[in-house]
Amino acid sequence: MNLSCKIVASLLLIFNFSTKDAVLSETGNAKEVWGVLDQEINLDIPNFRMNNDIDDIHWEKGKPNKTRVARLKKDKPPFVLNEAYVVLANGTLKIKPLKKYSGGTYKVSVYNTEGRFVREETFDLKIGELVSKPEISWDCINKTLTCEVMKGTDPELKLYRNQKHFLTSIQRIIVHKWTTRPHGKFKCTAKNRFGEESSEKADICLEKGLDIYLIAGICAGGTLFLIFVALLIFYISKRKKQNRRRNSFVVADEELEIRVHRVTTEERSQKPHQVPASMPQNPAASQAPPPPSHRSQAPGHRPLPPGHRSQHQPQRRPPPSSGAQVPQHKGPPLPRPRVQPKPPRGAAGHTSPSSN
Repeated sequence: MNLSCKIVASLLLIFNFSTKDAVLSETGNAKEVWGVLDQEINLDIPNFRMNNDIDDIHWEKGKPNKTRVARLKKDKPPFVLNEAYVVLANGTLKIKPLKKYSGGTYKVSVYNTEGRFVREETFDLKIGELVSKPEISWDCINKTLTCEVMKGTDPELKLYRNQKHFLTSIQRIIVHKWTTRPHGKFKCTAKNRFGEESSEKADICLEKGLDIYLIAGICAGGTLFLIFVALLIFYISKRKKQNRRRNSFVVADEELEIRVHRVTTEERSQKPHQVPASMPQNPAASQAPPPPSHRSQAPGHRPLPPGHRSQHQPQRRPPPSSGAQVPQHKGPPLPRPRVQPKPPRGAAGHTSPSSN
């Protein structure tokens, strides 16, 4: 009896392994799945429902070198390789957030409570990027319109004019050259499998007065005006400096004259007054009337002796001391007194007696 049971069990194991090989052959092709960069994704097992017969679910990454990233076993806490992976109660694997290295081959294996293989699925995860908003630019000289998208996986660009499509490109940049000047609004649309973005812009080359030569003339005129203003400011500042320097010289001259005048006044006030040479030392003598004219003396008479003569002569005042100040004479000089010449000694005898 025991021998027969062992034979049956071995036959069942052989049958299970052959069934597994058959499933692998049927599901050998991996299912392609796309995820968005920096977002999360759920890898769901297709046509699978969790029940009490399911005991173990394995998630592995890589081929041929496999790494277990998550495991869900009955009556045990779930296992995850790191925080980027989460296994849900229904066996789904959640990856968050997606990075460029998150892509690759993922394989899930399901076993029942008896340890028998139930099914497996393989996913080929690819990471894509959302398209950014396209940028529209104009070149009025070369008459070109450019639409460019900076980010996005496999973008498709479309150009519209007044809501009418007229150009498509599968590259990141599209350039349209016109022969006649366009008019209206232009719209550029960037689209891929993850999303769509668009931009609108009016024709800036259609604006009146914005011709390239006019713009160049305006720029040249503005430059000349700025140069003129700069020269005017330089001239005004230079004139102000010259006037300031001239005023400083005038003030210096006036201060010098004031100083010289002040020094001269001080010297005059400190210097004693001098008596003019034309003024006589004895003012009384200058005011006295001139002496009468000497008559000729009679012969035989002698002149008066010196002692007697000195009594009749007026006494002279002593000269003023150096400390005393003599008042200065103002006006024309006073007349000098007349000095009579002395008669000769021989003529004394011939003077008349009346003269004595």
